[in-house]
Order: sequence, then C-alpha cells, then structure tokens
Amino acid sequence: MSKYFLNYLDELESEALFVLREVWAQFENPVILFSGGKDSIVVTHLAHKAFYPAKVPFPLMHIDTGHNFPETIEFRDKLVSEKGLQLLVGSVQQSIDEGRVAEERGKNATRNILQTTTLLDAIESHKIDCAIGGGRRDEEKARAKERFFSHRDDFGQWDPKNQRPELWNLFNGKQFEGEHFRAFPISNWTEMDVWNYILREQIEIPSLYYAHKRQVVWRNDSWIPVSEYLKLEPGEAIEIKKIRFRTLGDITITGGIESDADTLEKIVAEVAAMRQTERGNRTDDKRSESAMEDRKREGYF
Repeated sequence: MSKYFLNYLDELESEALFVLREVWAQFENPVILFSGGKDSIVVTHLAHKAFYPAKVPFPLMHIDTGHNFPETIEFRDKLVSEKGLQLLVGSVQQSIDEGRVAEERGKNATRNILQTTTLLDAIESHKIDCAIGGGRRDEEKARAKERFFSHRDDFGQWDPKNQRPELWNLFNGKQFEGEHFRAFPISNWTEMDVWNYILREQIEIPSLYYAHKRQVVWRNDSWIPVSEYLKLEPGEAIEIKKIRFRTLGDITITGGIESDADTLEKIVAEVAAMRQTERGNRTDDKRSESAMEDRKREGYF
C-alpha cells in the first residue's frame, strides 16, 4: 500500500474549504468582502473550489473608496465577468455626499477609515449576516486575536474578549437580530503560504503585485504612487522606480517596495527573504500602536 502524503498547502486549503462550507451551512445571506488584493482573490478561488461544479454561492462585496488603483477595479470587473459572480458595491463617496462621514484633510489624509461606515451601512441594507474576509493572523497583532467565526454586535463592533470558543473546529454562528459575523477562512495562512498557493494554483492576480516602473514619491519610509489625489509637499520629488506592492489598499496610503520580482517564482523567493511585515508600507497602520485594533473595534474589516 502506497504511503499517503498531505502537503501543508493541501491542509490549509482543506481547512479553508471547511470554513467556507460551514458559513454556507450556518448563515442565510453571506458575502465575500472583495478588495481586489491577493487574499480576497485567494478566498474567491477557494470558494470556487468549495462548491464546484456549482457557482460560488456568495456575492462579492467591494467597499469602493473612490481612491482605488485603476488596475484593481479593472481586475475586479474582469473576475466578476469571467466567473459569473454577483457584485455588491458600497461607495465611500456616496457616504461623504450624504454626510455620513467627513473627508479627511492634510498630508496623510486617507479614505481608508471611512470605509467602516460604508461597510456597516452596506451590511445593514443588504441584510448580510456573515461577511467573509481574507484577514490572516500573521498580518498584524490585532488580526491575531480573530477567530474563524468573529462575532460583531448590533453596532458592528468587535470585542476581542467576547469571542466564541472554537474547540475541535466547532463553530457557533448563533446571533441576535442586528448582529453579524465576519469569517476568516485563511486565518492560519501566512503571506508565504498565500504566495506559494497562488504559484501552485496559477491564480491570476493584478499586475500591481509584479515589479514595474511607476512614478512614485518617497514618504513615510515607502514609495507612494503618484496619483491625482497625491499633493506634493515641499522637498518631495517625483521619481521613476521599478517597484511592486505587497498589499493593496487606497492608492493614497499603499506604499511600494523597490523590486525586480516580475514573476510568481521571483515573488516567492523575495517574500521568503523579507523581514518586514507586508503591512509595514501602509501609512494608515502607522498612525498609532493600536491603529488596526481601534479600527476593528469600530467595525473595520
């Protein structure tokens, strides 16, 4: 009898598929939170595997800041069209126009934190009871406190001290009216796991992840891409660098790194040698020591 061997990526994939199927079994109206980044793309790919040959049963929900990379929106629309998916879009600009949130001002102004109100409004209006995200515990210390099924109260708030136990992978999705859950199928994955999986599965990703020449400005210890929303400060100069992005967010806050990694194989090799977290180039995470946890407590992704 031949020896059975289970690759570690197969184990992680199996765990994620189990979580996705549990979401479908326990909730009435779940969605996948889709940002166009590698993690949400991997979650969508896993959802396709979990329910194949049927279509992915979850709509994608994108909270559009209006300050996205054009490449991200182009990739999102292409994926939705090719996979025959339903897309729900929450607009931060609409929240601003309606007076629900106020636009930030100043050098490091961003719409990232404004997404929380738009997200909670979208969850309420569409009656979403579970939002599936691509959060991983290795990204940031606040994310390390998350469970697979992460409870949110009727204000959309997260209390890390009031989460359900998940012994023996038993998930409790019970909730009162107005409450909802966030689910994190790839919570146990690392950045390296994600890239190895993308390489193995040959998953298509936005061109932003590959090294390319781009106009950038050095700010907050990273290369910020030039866009119509970026206002140069005295002493700042536009340069052309060959960079790539390790994580994607608002174009105004997402910093790139100098790189020659223009293939998946080169990206995997580069990530293996990295000693800084992938969110180290996100200026919104540098605002305070507890910036991410503060946002999550208010209802952020």
